[in-house]
Amino acid sequence: MEGNFIQFNRNNCQNCYKCIRACPVKSISFRDNHAEIIQQDCIQCGGCFKVCPQNAKTIRNDYDVVKKRIKEGKRVIASVAPSFVANYKGATIESMRKALKQLGFFDAQETARGATVVKTEYEKILKEKQTNVLISSCCHSLNSLIEKYYPTALPYLAKVVTPMQAHCRMIREEYPDAFTVFIGPCISKKSEIEQYPGDVDVVLTYIELSKWMREEGVVIQQQADSEPAGKARLFPTSGGIIKTMQHEDGIHYISIDGHYNCINAIKDIIAGKLKNCFVEMSFCTESCIGGPAMETAAIKPISDYIAVVDYAGTKDFDVKFPQSTKKSHTYMGSGKRKPSKVEIDRIFDQMGKTDPEKRLNCGGCGYNSCYDKAVAVWNGKAEINMCLPYLIEKSQSFSDNVIEHTPNGIIVMDEDFVIQQINQAACDIVNMPFAKAILGLPVDRILDTAICEEAVDSEKVIKDRVTYMSDYDKYLAQTAFYDKEYKVVTLIIRDITEESTAKARKAATNAKAVEITGKVIDNQMRVVQEIASLLGETVAETQIALSKMEETLKDE
Repeated sequence: MEGNFIQFNRNNCQNCYKCIRACPVKSISFRDNHAEIIQQDCIQCGGCFKVCPQNAKTIRNDYDVVKKRIKEGKRVIASVAPSFVANYKGATIESMRKALKQLGFFDAQETARGATVVKTEYEKILKEKQTNVLISSCCHSLNSLIEKYYPTALPYLAKVVTPMQAHCRMIREEYPDAFTVFIGPCISKKSEIEQYPGDVDVVLTYIELSKWMREEGVVIQQQADSEPAGKARLFPTSGGIIKTMQHEDGIHYISIDGHYNCINAIKDIIAGKLKNCFVEMSFCTESCIGGPAMETAAIKPISDYIAVVDYAGTKDFDVKFPQSTKKSHTYMGSGKRKPSKVEIDRIFDQMGKTDPEKRLNCGGCGYNSCYDKAVAVWNGKAEINMCLPYLIEKSQSFSDNVIEHTPNGIIVMDEDFVIQQINQAACDIVNMPFAKAILGLPVDRILDTAICEEAVDSEKVIKDRVTYMSDYDKYLAQTAFYDKEYKVVTLIIRDITEESTAKARKAATNAKAVEITGKVIDNQMRVVQEIASLLGETVAETQIALSKMEETLKDE
């Protein structure tokens, strides 16, 4: 079950680069016209999964593993994240427990109980002034971000287990033989249990659970709780951790959500700009209720927040703390070296960006700047042709060269037959000095529109229709076609005057030869008849032979 938590369907990938734009650490490579996650660089935030418009990414399905353990008779116990009330409208922990038992679970409990343990540990660290700045460690994507990309911030990251870990430790201490399953909105939890094995056996997302329930025909029913509510149910909302904590004098309590804000806050902490702070960081915007595995149809930020707040209590859960709540964080960066300026400049040359003014930093490729894109190319994560301005310029250069250097005249019009583009060859054919003299004017100023109208009406290609243009004393071979999708009419004209004149001369020469031959035949016939009359012979065979000769000359 290692790695590959987000899986790709190559056939669905449409090269839109949306996943790269969404990835805060650019841990996606693009090769052979499809995207791939670089597992060692990924922080499993699920941003690429959320934004993919083609369903090219799916979450690895692990509920078959749980099914197998249930079938084996294991005591399978669920730890249900407090965001469940936002994903399953009207649900309570009692109704979740009932539904999960129908699937074969032994029991279901609230992860919020583990959150009570975690927030208490944060209070202790702040009270004892163990650090000047403390960053919450509940979000595994945030933890991975610091471990892989900002190791100098590691001393500030709370060395406390996540609520999931704390709660599953509590379950195992109560039921040593338990097979623990965390259920929540987070993909990164699948990564967390592999990085820290022993507490949680399997992680299921709400998407997986809902699919499993549909397959089994299980529906979550309305059912009141029989146990008291706890403040820690607020954890999945932005600022929810802070709301559950007792505040110390002289400490600033700050809540940050969304990857952009988290990264900037980490940079400020590293730079020493924050003092005496507890910083609650949630990598997802809106915190866990905005998680990547919340079912899309169910996400409504305001009503989800209200659902969580209304379900929360005003006091702490009465919990028995696990024996240990400690957690270590270590640097996990790849240690890759950066390219030199010479190497970057070489890539810029290949991208057609030798001039700094061409480095637009448009973000079309998914990277924040042309420099970042060049580094990605150097690292083998991106391709040169991912640059949209580069492709457009290359395409335009190619098409412009073809249009300008072809001997055929090309005229591009809109549906009203107004000229949008015309090459110099066409200008020469219609005796125009340059394109600007006719651009934006109706094509009937220079040519008959009949063939263009026919192409639009029939939506077919009208090919090589020869027309004599008396205004120019020229014969033109015209080909017209209509692009319905882009509403563009294209007319290709070829001056065949010389060719037509040559044919006309040849035809006249042949006609003259036939005329002369006819006269010769007539004369010969008279001579033959005279001779035949003298010799008393028939001229029938001679006439037939000469007639055949005449027909042959006509054919030529």
